[in-house]
Amino acid sequence: MITKESIQNKFTSIFQAEPIIVRSPGRINIIGEHTDYNDGFVLPAAIDKAVYIAVSKRDDELISLYAEDYKAVYEISLNAIAPTDLHWPNYILGVVDQIQKRGLLVGGFNLYIDGDVPLGAGLSSSAAVECATTLALSELFELNIPRLEIPKLDNWPSILMQE
Repeated sequence: MITKESIQNKFTSIFQAEPIIVRSPGRINIIGEHTDYNDGFVLPAAIDKAVYIAVSKRDDELISLYAEDYKAVYEISLNAIAPTDLHWPNYILGVVDQIQKRGLLVGGFNLYIDGDVPLGAGLSSSAAVECATTLALSELFELNIPRLEIPKLDNWPSILMQE
């Protein structure tokens, strides 16, 4: 079972820093599957599975990511964000890209991701990653992104969000 303590312990062992930890649930669409991004009506509901993101600031311009599901590290300069063939970093980098395009400033950061939302099961794991990342970076860098704007990430167009 994933707990705040287990996330904190894993993050600290990897990055030797104290993190901010956020959680974003997966979801099901009771009605309106695949209509939300076409301005249609949906009735989503959160499920008891979630994505957890832990973040801390860095003193440089590096973004250092670690995905527990893949036991993989991905690093890139904040000024060189581009899509990667690994796919999983693209959801996080897409959020950073969109934050930067809105004139909000972020610095280098460490990010650890884990969760129990099954990947590719239609439970919005990618949306949970994007929402958790946005909330975590907003808290970390004091961006004050309104909570009601966070779920609208799907309306933040970016080539980095494409699969």
